[in-house]
Amino acid sequence: MNPRLLSVAAAALLSGCNFAPVYVRPGLPVAPSLPTGASYGPAASSTQVELPWRDVLTDAKLRTIIERALVNNRDLRAAIANVASARATYHVQRASQLPTIAAGGTAAFAGGGSASGTTDSFSADIGTSSFELDLFGRLKNLSKAAFETYLGTEAGARNTRLTLIAETATAYATLAADQELLAVAQDTAASTARSLKLTVSLNDAGLTGKVDVRSIETTNAQARSDVENATTQVAQDRNALDLLVGAPVEDALLPGTLDNLQKGIAKVPVGLSSDVLLSRPDVIEAEHQLISANANIGAARAAFFPKITLTSAVGFASSALSSLFTGGAFAWSAAPSASLPIFGGANRGNLDYSKAQRDMYLAQYEKAVQTGFREVADALARAGTIERQQAAQAALVTASTQANTLADARYREGIDTYLAALVTQRTLYTARQTRISTDLAALTNRITLYQVIGGDSAESAATGDDTRSTPTQR
Repeated sequence: MNPRLLSVAAAALLSGCNFAPVYVRPGLPVAPSLPTGASYGPAASSTQVELPWRDVLTDAKLRTIIERALVNNRDLRAAIANVASARATYHVQRASQLPTIAAGGTAAFAGGGSASGTTDSFSADIGTSSFELDLFGRLKNLSKAAFETYLGTEAGARNTRLTLIAETATAYATLAADQELLAVAQDTAASTARSLKLTVSLNDAGLTGKVDVRSIETTNAQARSDVENATTQVAQDRNALDLLVGAPVEDALLPGTLDNLQKGIAKVPVGLSSDVLLSRPDVIEAEHQLISANANIGAARAAFFPKITLTSAVGFASSALSSLFTGGAFAWSAAPSASLPIFGGANRGNLDYSKAQRDMYLAQYEKAVQTGFREVADALARAGTIERQQAAQAALVTASTQANTLADARYREGIDTYLAALVTQRTLYTARQTRISTDLAALTNRITLYQVIGGDSAESAATGDDTRSTPTQR
């Protein structure tokens, strides 16, 4: 058999060598099912985990604000730029697997003091420059590691988008709640001011004592203090929303009441399987980092074997430019070289380091899964009880309103002192505030469930790259 064919066949066989450990996705270090019980409510019958944000956040004004945030938010811009950087790094690493072809030409003129005159030489060539034959998979594994790092960075950008959407929606709901708290404080301040005016008149007529005057003054002062605090909080909420959006939000897009907003934020269905965690972008990012570390082990192992490089060129050389490309001017050169480490101290250290890195990323992957399990379970626990709490709080506000109306009427008729009316007024004030907080908790829980499930994979399209991969069971 032709020796050259044997050499080609041997090289082809060796090019299939890969010293990276076979990657197998680690088992989920959590229970196979999400928790159930009285705190969690019934599980959704659907196993679908794909949750486009436009299906969850249907309020028209909120959608407009989120769309602006996805364009203007600086954190998201930085994350997308980071993806582009990782993609470029991968392309650079991948290029090392292919020979670099370069063309060049030179002209030299030499002369001296003798009568021989000037010596001219011309050359033109094309060839490869120090191309490494990747017989043991070193470059292949380095390229795979760079590719997985890029995919992990892309998943990180997706996580940034997911977080931005959730934070913007939460900030919007918080602004709505604080606007309602401001309205309640203003209403209470106005109501207690009227009562204070009446009580002062009664005191001047000798029909009531100073205790009633001072008691209602405390409630009025508290309400006025709450008005100022709520006014500050609303302004700060708008500042936070402007920062998330990356531009000022006009008044026309500000939220209305929490009741109306609840119609524009849908409930998120969640099944029982823990596999839902595999859709979370932080878990996907952690797995890509683990796969990258696994490939680096292969590259470190390949460093123990010979590294073979080839430099070659073909071209023309002549002493006259006019005859440079004639047949007799043809020339070629080839310079293969090989290096083999004998004392592999550095290589051994690099291999140990790559294995330790793999173990670290394995722990981080498992921690990401466990964190996701806890976050989903916590959100489900809140979802299972929040509606009952809302109903109870609404009943408390109704009862407190009726009790305050009766107590105020009895005071005005002179049947009771102001103490009874004061107690019911303060109870009503607190009940109204708590109801707003409870309604806000219900809305933020829906937003949180959307975020912690992490199934909005369509958002990864914002990076503008069409070379994607998702972790598969290996």
